[in-house]
Amino acid sequence: KADADKLSEQVLINKRSREKAENTRLNLKKTLQSGNDLTSRVETFVDCRSRKVEERELFIVEGKSAMGACVQARNPDFQAIIPVRGKILNCLKSEYDKIFKSEIITDLIKVLGCGVEVKNKNKEMVTFDLNLLRFSKVIICTDADVDGFQIRTLILTMLYRLTPTLIQQGYVYIAESPLYEINYKEQTWFAYSDKEKNDIVSGELAGKKISIQRSKGLGENEPDMMWMTTMNPASRRLIKVMPEEAAATAMMF
Repeated sequence: KADADKLSEQVLINKRSREKAENTRLNLKKTLQSGNDLTSRVETFVDCRSRKVEERELFIVEGKSAMGACVQARNPDFQAIIPVRGKILNCLKSEYDKIFKSEIITDLIKVLGCGVEVKNKNKEMVTFDLNLLRFSKVIICTDADVDGFQIRTLILTMLYRLTPTLIQQGYVYIAESPLYEINYKEQTWFAYSDKEKNDIVSGELAGKKISIQRSKGLGENEPDMMWMTTMNPASRRLIKVMPEEAAATAMMF
């Protein structure tokens, strides 16, 4: 009887553990996947009009001031905006429980709509469905300074840990912000590096009376400048985040 009791006890422990894991998985899916009802909508998210996924773009921007500039500069037909307040959790170091307590991270996942790829003991991916992704491009848009680069890295780390398929399938981009504005008469040139600035100054503008200024942060840009440098598909510069770079980064870490 004592042996039978031990076996029964272990069977019950296993049963409760399995049920708890399944409930956690279902709750996670419910928390992170955004429905169509207004109660599940994210307060800071500004959606676009188009419902065609292949047209829609999501800009993840740094702070509310940058969001204001982006909202005014964007094309509301196909460009949606969500701000990130400050520096988010480092998802590479944190446990899932801690990650999913972060409102910023859960808001981002809700807006994406595709859920997360959480690995359990059987290494199966759960709650993730690429078909539910609501955007064709996920664009990280931060200032061209040290803080902006760190926020960009933390967002990339979050996507790499929670939704690596988005990187592998080429959905993730970085919006490159110009470092310098070079003005001559009524024309403006943008330089994205010191080398590019020097090339412009010593090339087509050599000997001309020009003014050079450090490009402002996203929140200080005029809407038309923001549209031209960061949001207009015809003139912006996007860096596509490639799977090989993610693999190299993982090896480095």
